[in-house]
Amino acid sequence: MAERRMFAKSIVLSDAFLDMPLSARCLYFTLGMFADDDGFVGSPKGIMRQCGASQDDMKILLEKRFVLGFESGVIVIKHWRINNYLRSDRYQSTTYLEEKESLVLDEKNAYTEKDKCVGIPSIGIPSIVKDSIGKDSIGNINYCQKAQEIVDLYHEHCPSLPKVMKLTDKRIKLANARLKEYSEEQIIDVFNKAQESDFLRNGSGTWKGADFEWILNVNNFVKVMEGNYKNKTNNPEKKNQFNNFQQSNYDWDEINRELGIQS
Repeated sequence: MAERRMFAKSIVLSDAFLDMPLSARCLYFTLGMFADDDGFVGSPKGIMRQCGASQDDMKILLEKRFVLGFESGVIVIKHWRINNYLRSDRYQSTTYLEEKESLVLDEKNAYTEKDKCVGIPSIGIPSIVKDSIGKDSIGNINYCQKAQEIVDLYHEHCPSLPKVMKLTDKRIKLANARLKEYSEEQIIDVFNKAQESDFLRNGSGTWKGADFEWILNVNNFVKVMEGNYKNKTNNPEKKNQFNNFQQSNYDWDEINRELGIQS
């Protein structure tokens, strides 16, 4: 299980969260630190005793739906996948498989009960319509997690470009296709070049600039890698040499006469 946990500002700075008592908010953070890599907590009462929280604090979290409860006594943090997403080499699946099977991911990538959302796929695999991607990829949860890792790298290295708000099947395919052809370091290099390019950041005319899907398109990816969108800048050293040459105190008419050159 991973040693580090994160909390999204969109969740913990929301009015709904800040309206709760401090003790309930403290319990939420503590549960987040003790949850497994899928956001499940098997012994919430023991954690409540550790942080001095009361049953009322847990009741508030359940009523506000910051956590979801099961008859087994297990709880899950509803917005876990918004708060956290682990690299595949660090991820360990939860042991609470029965509880997990009763949940789905909604359009905001948050857990919710399956009977509350009709037509949304199970979260045995992250929120993807199963029929829309290849059979091999469905059986491998790493396929989705690797794509999320590329999204995280994109957000880290391309802060000026449009954010990826949802991990669609098209984006998953693009990310994994590039991972098959290039190393993570090469992908980061392309993201850095895109971030540094004025044209890709700002666009031109009706074109508003690059985004995640545009960069990972195979043709665009190669062009960015080869530096086709590098900013065109004047060489300051050559410019200074030219200025110095123009500003010299030589008598060019005299030099021309000495060389036999007619002006």
